[in-house]
Amino acid sequence: MEWKINQTRTEQVSRFEIIEESVTLPNDTEFDFSYINFAKGVCILPITDDRKILCIRQYRHAVKQWQWELPAGMIDNEKDDPLLTAKKELEEETGYQAQKWIPFGSFYPSPGSTSEEIYLFAATGLKETEQRLEPTEFIDLYALEATELYDLINKGEFQHGAGMAAILRYLVKKESLL
Repeated sequence: MEWKINQTRTEQVSRFEIIEESVTLPNDTEFDFSYINFAKGVCILPITDDRKILCIRQYRHAVKQWQWELPAGMIDNEKDDPLLTAKKELEEETGYQAQKWIPFGSFYPSPGSTSEEIYLFAATGLKETEQRLEPTEFIDLYALEATELYDLINKGEFQHGAGMAAILRYLVKKESLL
């Protein structure tokens, strides 16, 4: 049972591509569907040797708030290896490099409205280097105890979907480091 795409219209808006498609559903109903075609991304759960989690706070203009998050970023070229992007983003946003990387697969944060796919990783064996923020990034770095992070999640103060997905994937693994 597949959707038949009858017509596609694409519009580029800044870094987003808006797709509008006229489709015929499996029950022969015609429907106009739209979504945002967005680059793939990465999200990293960085864990220090003393079992703290490196979290960031940054201003997110779309919600007009400072947000608690895990380091994350967009994969610039769809042919790029997600792990290489994760390594770059961790160093840029936190000023740390990791000796060990644990992949947790990927997930779709909002498949009803965007094509975005985010690859999840844990990073351990952290060594401090130099934070290299992009000109549009204003990021504060925090090393939180797991209980502090869980408290932020429980109080609704940590709302980063990719970050919560990374934490959940980490917690369901048998070899939990926390």
